[in-house]
Amino acid sequence: MKFSHLADCHVGGWKEDKLKELSIESFEKAIEISIKEQVEFVLIAGDLFDNAMPSIDILKRTTHSLRKLYEHKIPVYVIHGSHDYSVSGKTMLDVLEKAGLMENVCKLTDSRLEFTNFNDLKITGLIGKRSSLELEDFRNLNIQELEKEQGFKIFMFHTGIEEFKPTDLKEVKCTPLTLFPKGFNYYAGGHIHYIFNIKFGQGILAYPGPLFPNNIRELEQLGNGGFYIVNINDEIKLDYRDIKLKEVETFNFRVDNKTPEEIESLILENITDVQNKIVILKIEGKMKGQPSQIDFKKIYSSIENPYAILRITSRLEGDQFKALEINLDEGEDFETSIIKNYKELNGELIKKLIQILDKEKDEGERVSDFESTIIKETTKTLGLE
Repeated sequence: MKFSHLADCHVGGWKEDKLKELSIESFEKAIEISIKEQVEFVLIAGDLFDNAMPSIDILKRTTHSLRKLYEHKIPVYVIHGSHDYSVSGKTMLDVLEKAGLMENVCKLTDSRLEFTNFNDLKITGLIGKRSSLELEDFRNLNIQELEKEQGFKIFMFHTGIEEFKPTDLKEVKCTPLTLFPKGFNYYAGGHIHYIFNIKFGQGILAYPGPLFPNNIRELEQLGNGGFYIVNINDEIKLDYRDIKLKEVETFNFRVDNKTPEEIESLILENITDVQNKIVILKIEGKMKGQPSQIDFKKIYSSIENPYAILRITSRLEGDQFKALEINLDEGEDFETSIIKNYKELNGELIKKLIQILDKEKDEGERVSDFESTIIKETTKTLGLE
């Protein structure tokens, strides 16, 4: 027997049309592979959509793929994730469940979870919520009843695990592994966008990562997404399936003391052979002038036939302080003048905070991710970690 384990599909999550299309196509491809491999069922461990009420176009495409599974008699078992969960209960997943295209296996009543049966298998799980609020559900869960249940058991979850969270999530509250019920054969995880699996008790705990990278940094680090096909015979084996629709190529540019015109020339001279690829421009350093003076429209139009172009400029600084020195009679910038007049102020700290707050949001970066980065860097600089 085998089944598919998907998570963090975030279908339609990108603002850019071409990348939004790839997120939809990735889901369609995963369903095609699952049907071709003749899996018994499909698990989606949260965040099928990027929000609780996706657009009609996204919904139509996704429903069409789910309908294919239904026609092949392949059931879909889901839990809500932190993105497609809604406190009000108004979520499109409930509509799809009502239509018979999927089943939510989180059947929680007074801290007790009910199992959903598939032949001899038993499936249950807890949904994910915003701001790690699912942690309370784990704390209150009656795990004794779950652990004494006999048979092959699958536990679905959408939360980070405290003991295994990546270093970039050290500020995020996650669920301790001690709160997970023991004795399950497979733990199907979602929420953390990395590919990870370990032996846990008598079973395996696994995160398949995003089905398609959900922001520019994930594109740079992962290149593509994928999912697990889980084989159950004498033992459990994981078969990770890449979904690689486009090549991703990152170009790094150090631009210290370069003018906007020199930066434009440097970029165009070094970008070749990117036809139908996703191109990421990573630009950093302290330039002459301001980042806003770089003509990115000219750069984009001059690059030959890329699929899409994105840029990371969070570490690109202008020489605004130097420009202010030239324009002021005192020969110093406003910030320095203020700091000198108020001796009690920590000048170095203020300058660091100004640099953090002056950063621009990367193209393709979600507002929530950008704000989270600013908060983390500010907290670290202020020594409040």
